[in-house]
Amino acid sequence: MQPLGSAEQPLKKIPIDVEGACGHNLAMVEIGKMRVAVVTGAGRGLGAAIAKKLAQQSIRVICVSRSKNCEKIATEIIAAGGAAESMAVDVSDGEAVKLACEKLLEKQGTVDILVNNAGITRDALVLRMGGEDWEDVIRTNLSSCFHWTKHLLRGMTQNRWGRIVNISSVVGKTGNFGQANYAAAKAGMIGFTKSVAKEVASRGICVNAIAPGFIESDMTAALSEKITEEMKKLIPMKRMGNPEDIANAVSFLCSEGAGYITGEVLTVDGGMTM
Repeated sequence: MQPLGSAEQPLKKIPIDVEGACGHNLAMVEIGKMRVAVVTGAGRGLGAAIAKKLAQQSIRVICVSRSKNCEKIATEIIAAGGAAESMAVDVSDGEAVKLACEKLLEKQGTVDILVNNAGITRDALVLRMGGEDWEDVIRTNLSSCFHWTKHLLRGMTQNRWGRIVNISSVVGKTGNFGQANYAAAKAGMIGFTKSVAKEVASRGICVNAIAPGFIESDMTAALSEKITEEMKKLIPMKRMGNPEDIANAVSFLCSEGAGYITGEVLTVDGGMTM
């Protein structure tokens, strides 16, 4: 991990009564210490937008991606006055995630916020889908959520405060032609979210999912204007979403103001699936 960002300020712990934070708890807050967030898939697109938005809320962001693209995003955050670091981790490799978490906790002490955003697609009809395409998507999109959550959760329970946001998809609710693997992974994330939320709610930890609809991305930019217009017809708001729409939703769910919301799936799709 390559550390970036400003030096920490002296810390002082005081007890505060956390009212409504998924339970009524007495928590220890370190004055002068920034919350720490891990955002996976932060090298581009949704992940990059989420990382930048959280940094604007005075949160130290650990940008994670399989490639070193996350270094660029972390550098941009620092240039804008935020605090960030970068880690290149293959999130589909459970052992690599475990080692990354150990390094993070050794340096940061604890991680307060986890955003599981990393994801890939390997689209094909089930009859033509290879076993490797199925496994790759499940490992990257779903199993990674388990590994990051498992290894970062204990510190949140000890601090009696935490936020976990899993980026699912409307496809996880509706299914989609040629995306059985992707839809299964995203549906699994919803079930995982609700189960973990029940396990840790009494510890002041809120676990939620966001289900984006059609969002502007490198993939949609390559579509023809005709296809794009047909997609917009399915959306009551008559526009595609942008990464900032999702980042704003994540920012809210990670805030103190969302402390009585857990186990929910927030659909951000312009009304497409209502």
